[in-house]
Amino acid sequence: MTRVMLGTVRLLEFLEGGGHLWVYMQYVDALRRLGCEVYLLDSFTWSSDTPSPARIRDFRDRLARYGVADAVIVGAEGEEGAERHFGIPESEAWELLESVDLLLNFNYHLSPELVSAPRSSALVDIDPGLLQFWMSRGFIQPASHSLYFTTGETVGAPDSPIPDCGLRWHHIRPPVSLQLWPEVLDGPGDAFTTVSSWWGERDYVGEPGNYYDNTKRTAFLDFLDLPRHTDQQLEVSLFLAESDALDRRRLENHGWRVRHSTETAGSPDAYQAYVQASRGEFGWAKASCMRFQNAWVSDRTVCYLASGRPAVVQHTGPSSYLPDAEGIFRFRTLEDAARSLDAVNADYKAQSHLARRLAEEYFDAQKIVGGMLEVAL
Repeated sequence: MTRVMLGTVRLLEFLEGGGHLWVYMQYVDALRRLGCEVYLLDSFTWSSDTPSPARIRDFRDRLARYGVADAVIVGAEGEEGAERHFGIPESEAWELLESVDLLLNFNYHLSPELVSAPRSSALVDIDPGLLQFWMSRGFIQPASHSLYFTTGETVGAPDSPIPDCGLRWHHIRPPVSLQLWPEVLDGPGDAFTTVSSWWGERDYVGEPGNYYDNTKRTAFLDFLDLPRHTDQQLEVSLFLAESDALDRRRLENHGWRVRHSTETAGSPDAYQAYVQASRGEFGWAKASCMRFQNAWVSDRTVCYLASGRPAVVQHTGPSSYLPDAEGIFRFRTLEDAARSLDAVNADYKAQSHLARRLAEEYFDAQKIVGGMLEVAL
């Protein structure tokens, strides 16, 4: 049986993000359905205290649904805490690592010792454009891997503004488990929704003297007036802090319905229920996606599509397969977004079926992950 280990990032640390766990569980579920034995190597930015027993139990309970509750190692990021870990005992952990056939690594900071321990390793880029920019400037220096995957359709293209960093990038699409995310035939809710961060790490990108704000908050402001251009109810579920109270009131004053993501998506089940109870998704992208023209598609968007919920999302660059008006509508301006919402509602049932067909044709996790295994092994 093929042994695959996923190098994940902050699953235990960010339990409040139900959608964050789903990013990795799409791969886990596909791998297990393909007959692989799956393990996780999760990173944790250690504070002065280790996670509480209750938090660890919650973490394991969530992973149990996907069959990996007893197959996880959690280790610290950074040299000072490198010896702090729990899960599989250290001696057994290294023995396991060396027996792994393939490490699918989403952790750009994983040490060379860990990356080189399995028989083969693949870096999986889910920040297309940004990762290559960081690498080319020396901000991030991932360990050497056997091969490299990217979810950016234009990475490595001759006319792409994204540097290839001298590496061959194999293109994949963000996967969704069609079995765990079935088409929902029940009547949809009244709102187009999304779940999003508001602030984030590495908020500014660019060159000295020419930095730009890369937060979802700033990118959203271009569409602040959208509720005044459509009759469609719009709702955003944001990871807000107490200091964001003024922002929340501003959004509400412009017609947005605002909820906190810990209420709507604080667990994987809650996240899924929120997506499936929506009418569709309205989504926007960070400024970096627009500048790099990476044809980015959110791992969240494919969950909406699989559920039969049409997506109205920002155009992030030329794509060889993404439509602009069939299940997914990619808008360039606020006016485009309003017209797209109206177009979906004009024939909602047909657009709902088209959304599911897109997920089946292009984002089926078993097809995508099976292809990754063929290339890697």
